[in-house]
Amino acid sequence: MFFQDKSSMVTPDEALPGRDTAIFPGEQHFVLGTPILPPYPADHEQAIVAMGCFWGAERCFWPLPGVYSTSVGYCAGFTKNPGYREVCTGKTGHTEAVSIIFDPIKISYTEILTVFWESHDPTQGMAQGNDRGTQYRSGIYTTTDGQADTARESSNMFQQALNKRNLGKITSEIIALHEYYFAEDYHQQYLAKNPGGYCGLGGTGVCFSAA
Repeated sequence: MFFQDKSSMVTPDEALPGRDTAIFPGEQHFVLGTPILPPYPADHEQAIVAMGCFWGAERCFWPLPGVYSTSVGYCAGFTKNPGYREVCTGKTGHTEAVSIIFDPIKISYTEILTVFWESHDPTQGMAQGNDRGTQYRSGIYTTTDGQADTARESSNMFQQALNKRNLGKITSEIIALHEYYFAEDYHQQYLAKNPGGYCGLGGTGVCFSAA
């Protein structure tokens, strides 16, 4: 990934204009063998999180029981249908995100958020490890009011766990999802296709019970 310090959020007026044509990845998940693109099973739900470089972040969710499919993309920005090179300029406002399609009978949204909190450091602001810039910020992007309530409760519980270890304040944003744009195909399941590839994730070492 790019190691440029772009830690100030662009404004809507400053953002790149984007394009009318969306980027779509390949149809089949390289690891799970399921569809990457919708439609998804009607009884499944979608969770979207950002936790730094999306190559390593996506890998955290493949092994979980009940996860039907995952993808990487861009969200919480201003530019329409952005591409990776545009996002890396810091002038789209997007963060690198992971979409998780899951069966709520087999795994709960709370359990997915537990993996989110425990797999990265949510106290670093516009950065994750050596990756610096707004595209690496941590966040939870909710699709329902129920998800928003669960996310805030989960954040409060993990903050309590951090407080016990004097590990700082959570900077992860929790906002309603406006738009999720798929990233280019070569980013999808990148670390499965490139086992020696860069990851960049580093957790706090704190585990907590969300029960």
